[in-house]
Amino acid sequence: MSSVRPVPETTCMPGDALQADDAWVTLRRHGSWRFLREGFTRFRFGDGFSHARAFALQLSLATVPMVIALAGLATAVGVEGVGEVIARTVVAISPGNSDALVQQVVGSQTGSGSGSQGGEEGEGGGGDAGEIALTLGLLTAFAATTTGFAQLERGANRIYGTERDRPSVPKYVRAGVLTATAGGALTVGLLLIVAGEPFGDAVQDVYEWGGAAETAWDVLRWPIGLVSLVTAVTLLQRFSPRRTQPGWSWLAVGSAATVAAWLAASGLLALYVKLSEGFGETYGPLTAVIALLLWAYLTGIALLGGVALSAQLEAVRGGEGDPRLPDADADGIPDGRR
Repeated sequence: MSSVRPVPETTCMPGDALQADDAWVTLRRHGSWRFLREGFTRFRFGDGFSHARAFALQLSLATVPMVIALAGLATAVGVEGVGEVIARTVVAISPGNSDALVQQVVGSQTGSGSGSQGGEEGEGGGGDAGEIALTLGLLTAFAATTTGFAQLERGANRIYGTERDRPSVPKYVRAGVLTATAGGALTVGLLLIVAGEPFGDAVQDVYEWGGAAETAWDVLRWPIGLVSLVTAVTLLQRFSPRRTQPGWSWLAVGSAATVAAWLAASGLLALYVKLSEGFGETYGPLTAVIALLLWAYLTGIALLGGVALSAQLEAVRGGEGDPRLPDADADGIPDGRR
């Protein structure tokens, strides 16, 4: 349950109080370290960690069927090269202890894994049945992502101090639209930043696109990926909470912090999984699954942490410094809820 002060909607302030650079002026006047401390307090007392865990579960449930379905569907419709590229990329970014398991699961959908049975099963109606199953897998991934973004709305609402979410139908319709827009941009950004190098190597191996194209890919994937991530995060911050959000410039601080924190956390997690012998030995073939869960949790923390910073910046601009609801007798129950 959230116990933070509601953030006043500064769009209702009179005059032209919210100029494009007003967010940065507010941040400098308030003090960066003080702002970060208060942002973390808003995140914590808004129950951000719990909502991040719930979002991580939905993200994990969406990632696995989406990767398998994309690889298998590309092969089923006759684009075997794309399926092979996806399979090679997934195997390359997974921890070494899980290579055999990942290759078996993803490779079985492309005909390159140990679970493939050759071309005989593809004759007759088996191919159509396979395409239907893989399409349903994509729909399952879409549904899981939609519920994940609906959970993100709930977490954002609690951080902003909004007690109730939107009604069910508008809530999930909006989450579905965000899945198709912000989710697509987020996927592109993750592919380019996290899996960009192994993806380029896989394309080079399968399609032999040449050294010049590979060099261009290595250079361009970074700015395009960062722009995609910032765009996705800003869309989520703009349209997820149940309130009238300020202008785009006011959300830039939280969006930039989300992308920076996510990049740092993802890099540190990848380094830890790669260098820690105990991690791989402990989980064995399940190392990739555990790493995915940890990465999804860190992603949820980064997203909702950025929401908390954007919310606190607007709260400061609206005259609300301390994000916590008052608790005069320190009994853990905010005064207004007795």
